[in-house]
Amino acid sequence: MMRLVSRRGILVAALVTALGVGGVVPARAGQRPLDDFGPAADFTGIEQWLNSEPLTMASLRGKVVLVDFWTYTCVNCLNTLPYVTKWYERYKDAGLVVVGVHTPEFPFERQTSNVRTAIQRLGIAYPVAQDNRYATWQAYGNQYWPAAYLIDQNGRIVLKHFGEGAYAEMEAAIQTLLATGPRAAAQ
Repeated sequence: MMRLVSRRGILVAALVTALGVGGVVPARAGQRPLDDFGPAADFTGIEQWLNSEPLTMASLRGKVVLVDFWTYTCVNCLNTLPYVTKWYERYKDAGLVVVGVHTPEFPFERQTSNVRTAIQRLGIAYPVAQDNRYATWQAYGNQYWPAAYLIDQNGRIVLKHFGEGAYAEMEAAIQTLLATGPRAAAQ
């Protein structure tokens, strides 16, 4: 465990060095500040967890979390996956947790064996929650595939994005959160 903490510390220090001196992340041209959309909903009504034991928002406190709503036959979802999997690989050791919430559009997408096959074919190594009854989808008030919710170390949603695009903005926000750590609670 000590080795993991040391590697994480080195990665975060490298991010801080790359992004700004002394842990202060400079504003980037065209980057909007992170918002506060309130506390992230928990994963609820999950039928099956793939690539992971069941997760809760409480168990992820202290981590940066990207919740990605998707389904394996959605072309737009498939177009975002290379970015999501790249962020997972690049930042998982620095404190990023990606959770794919697979919410089916069609009846055949409800079958765990089909989801598991798609995860393997697509090379998804991060946790995937199978949300067949749309319980987590509804808890987030979500309406779109794909939809990404970035959650800070305090469990608050700081960035939402629906559809494709805004990849640089999302990655910059991930880097900002990893470099700065938990934000102080608003007074």
